[in-house]
Amino acid sequence: MTTAAGPRGGDRGLLPDLASRRELIGGWAAITLIHYFVVEATAMAVWQGNPGYDRRAHVISDLGAAHCGPFNGYEVCSPLNWLMNASFVLQGVAMVLGAVLLSSAVLSVAAEPGVRVIRPRMASSVASPDAFPWLAAGAVRVLILVAGIGQAMVGLIPEDTDLALHLTGAGLYFIAGPLSLVILGLVWRGHTQMSWIVLLFGVVSLGATIYVLAVQLRVEEPGAIERTMAYPIILGLSLVGLVVAHRVTRERKAVRAVSRSSVRGTPPPRRTAG
Repeated sequence: MTTAAGPRGGDRGLLPDLASRRELIGGWAAITLIHYFVVEATAMAVWQGNPGYDRRAHVISDLGAAHCGPFNGYEVCSPLNWLMNASFVLQGVAMVLGAVLLSSAVLSVAAEPGVRVIRPRMASSVASPDAFPWLAAGAVRVLILVAGIGQAMVGLIPEDTDLALHLTGAGLYFIAGPLSLVILGLVWRGHTQMSWIVLLFGVVSLGATIYVLAVQLRVEEPGAIERTMAYPIILGLSLVGLVVAHRVTRERKAVRAVSRSSVRGTPPPRRTAG
């Protein structure tokens, strides 16, 4: 990142296009992840398994189990499993869209208007500190893409159909998701106060994931620890989308206002005789 004076070496800095519809759609795609909490509460309300659904004891994927019957030590039965799995897939699609549509330039400066960015090729070397935000933002996009693919796998392959593939998708989500938040939280410092919340969500989720891996998935309350891993990812990425969408929307309004004032200020054409 550089100041308005431009990066070192006389290269011109880049101002990210904050009036782009692409960035706006990417931001809103990330915000839609928040729908998960409504779907989860709805699926829990109609749960018919034995014992009753407990957030601390039951993992989230039990709500998406395709069949009623014994699984993982419980009688699972989720009448709205199709809705829960659809939510997983929609989350995955939203994350993929966010990763594809939100540019590295916009992410590297938290969509902050008037702030210039610098690409690696514009720096003296790839290892230059000036190039770090751009490179880190690119890594964040890749991680969100991987996490989105993993979350879509969770919905497409319920736990009681192919547990190995289901866990593979969950692993991609729970590792790549919090890593993206931690990196982005560090990149966003100085651009928005929300950076600390994004970073906190990433650290909490990543810490819980590391703990689960360290104990080889043997935990007393799997539902509670899994939600400590999952909820911060959803909230963190939704917050990222909110910050970007808010700033892009504001910039688009400013551009439209300037355009309207320019049109109003244009003098009428001169009339000629004849």
